[in-house]
Formats: sequence, C-alpha cells, structure tokens
Amino acid sequence: MANCHNTPNSVSPVERIAVTICQTVRGVGAQEALPSSAPPGLRVRRSWWGGLLRALVAGLMLVAGLALPMVAPQPAQAVPPGTYAYVANFLDGTVSVINTATNTVVVTVPVGDAPWGVAVSPDGTRAYVTNRADGTVSVINTATDTVVATVPVGLEPLGVAVSPNGTRAYVTNFSANTVSVIKTNTNTVVATIPVGDAPIGVAVSPNGTRAYVTNSDDDTVSVIKTNTNTVVATVPVGDFPFGVAVSPNGTRAYVTNSDDDTVSVIKTNTNTVVATVPVGDVPQGVAVSRDGTRAYVISAGDDNVSVIKTATNTVVATIPVGDAPREVAVSPHGTRAYVTNANDDTVSVINTATNTVVATVPVDDLPFGVAIGVVPRPGHGKPGHGKPDHDRPTTATAPAPGIRTPA
Repeated sequence: MANCHNTPNSVSPVERIAVTICQTVRGVGAQEALPSSAPPGLRVRRSWWGGLLRALVAGLMLVAGLALPMVAPQPAQAVPPGTYAYVANFLDGTVSVINTATNTVVVTVPVGDAPWGVAVSPDGTRAYVTNRADGTVSVINTATDTVVATVPVGLEPLGVAVSPNGTRAYVTNFSANTVSVIKTNTNTVVATIPVGDAPIGVAVSPNGTRAYVTNSDDDTVSVIKTNTNTVVATVPVGDFPFGVAVSPNGTRAYVTNSDDDTVSVIKTNTNTVVATVPVGDVPQGVAVSRDGTRAYVISAGDDNVSVIKTATNTVVATIPVGDAPREVAVSPHGTRAYVTNANDDTVSVINTATNTVVATVPVDDLPFGVAIGVVPRPGHGKPGHGKPDHDRPTTATAPAPGIRTPA
C-alpha cells in the first residue's frame, strides 16, 4: 500500500482523523471505495468520508418489512481448543483467526460488509463482529468458525462488547447515536439506548452493571446502567474520544482522545476524570492488562503503542509496531498484546514482559478490530452463559514453548 502521510493543514479536526486509507488511517473513517450501485446525492453528516459511506449504508440497510438476508452456507472448519485472536479485515469482509500458539492464521471467516469491531464471549464459544456498511452483527461459532447468525442493529455499527456473564452484547451505532443491546441466546436486539453524538467505543465493567460508551462528536462518555438500559451519567473527556477500556477491578475507565493525544482516566464510582495522560499521536484502541498494572494505547499517527503504568498514570514504554495501528487486545494470561496494523495488513504480537514485538502475522486487507478468546473443549461452552476462564487448554493440548500466548 502506498505511503502518503501528507494531511492538508486546512482540514477540520474530524477530517484530520479521517485521512485516506493509504495514509495513517486516523480515527473512525478512512476513505472506502463504494460500489457503482451506491445511490448518489445522500446527506453528508460529519465529514466527507461519512457522506460517502452513508451512501453505501443507505443502499444496504434493511428497512421495515424486509427480511434479513440469508447467511451463505460455509463449510465447517473445526479448530482445536486453545487461544485464538480474531481480526476484522475491513476491506475484505472477513475475520482472520490467529492461533496464538503458532501466531499463524488458521481460518479466514467471511462476514458482512466492512467489518469493524470484534468481541468474544467469556466462554469462548462466540465471536461478535460489527459490519459497518451492512448495519449488522455477524455471530461466529468459534468451534466451527462459521457465521451462525446475522443480527440487524443500527446505522454504522462500530464498537462491540460482551457482558461478563455472556448474556448481552452491546453495539455502538455511529450514525444512529444509539447502542443496540443484543440478547445472545436468541440473537435479537432487546433494547436500543440513546447515547451521545457519534458513539464509537464501548466497554462493560467487570461486574456487568455499567457500560461505557465514547461519544466522539460530543467529547463525552455515556455511562449506561445495564439492568435498566438507561444512561445514568455523562462524563466530559478530551477531544474526539475513540476507545475505552475498564480496569479488571472496575475502578477506572481509560478513554483515548484522538484529537488531544491524551488518555482520560475516569474514576468509575464518581464518574469523574481524575487524570489526563499525554500519549502518542492520534490515540485510538486501548486495552488494560489482566493484572490492571498497565494500559496499552495505540498511537495511530506514530505507529507505536504507549504503555501506561496505571499506578502513576505515566507512560513507561513506547513500542514501535506496524503502519497505522488501530486496535489492541491482551491475551488471557497477559503475556502478549495483539495490535492490528491497518496499512500493513499485519498484526504485531508484543511480549508484554519485554515490551518488544516478537512476531508479525500477515492478515487480510485493512485489519481494524481484534479480540482474543479461549475456544473450549467440545461440550464445555454454552452460548449466552459464559464463564470467564472456564475452558482453558489442558496440558495435552497446550502449545509447545516458544512464541506463544498461553490461555
């Protein structure tokens, strides 16, 4: 892919985030190619990229009374129990499944149009993929790596997160200013929650009582009470908030502010910002280590990952990765972090003990979202009723030493 990192100085703050695909892929939208069938002349809402993609979305979105398109049959591709990284490839309409024991792609799963975000259920039996241009979520059976359901949600779904008990999936609808709540055992939307303007990221607290949503055009975070599906607080943060992650003990939420080059640290019991941490250029994805001591922040404009020590809210390491990194996920034992590099069509694998890249995995075109899950032994997982860490590989199926991500 060509290197064209020159962004005009006259562009607006939002357009600064939305440079073309062959640039740093900053923020929500790169310039996607549209089919000739896309209807012309539709409304431009936020920036030039948004208008272009909305033309496609308007032509593809379901309307009342129309049936959901059938999911094309796919051959079953059973995978052994173990730890896998699921990577959404935006331009290919696929998900690459990486075996973390070998850091190789073992399956490529066709999903919807323009897949963006990925989340895996706590029991490891399902992966949920937001299809931005389809207005749908693809539900993947991780044992067979096939799409078993397609759920219509709102306009331009981006972020997705699954509740700790696995019964609900929360999806941000960027152009609808809402969050769709999917009941996972029926794959139906049971609630639609109004939030702020242009929501992107979403994360659920470890106890499942709150969901945190970044509203990019409002510079706020909506706090949803999950048992009532209502917004109970709105927290001002930095400029163009993008990603969000909650600490394992639930006391802090970390929000990347793309136009501020900062991370806002929210104290969750008061819903107030207690620290603002300077990071690299155009921060996007964020993930917190399993022990809560580190937060990993993608700097899309700098092609690196900032490592924040959470006890002091300071950056203690900067790790170079690939071109235009987008999202990051930490392995269940915390020994590896997986970073999608949009312009490289690769995933960087970071050894979190040494803060170095130990592997680079080729994937499909323009990888965005990434999530890691443990596929259980047959019969051990029950969709919609997940138990974290319930099904880990036994010593008989554990990978050999070397470059590996243990469950």
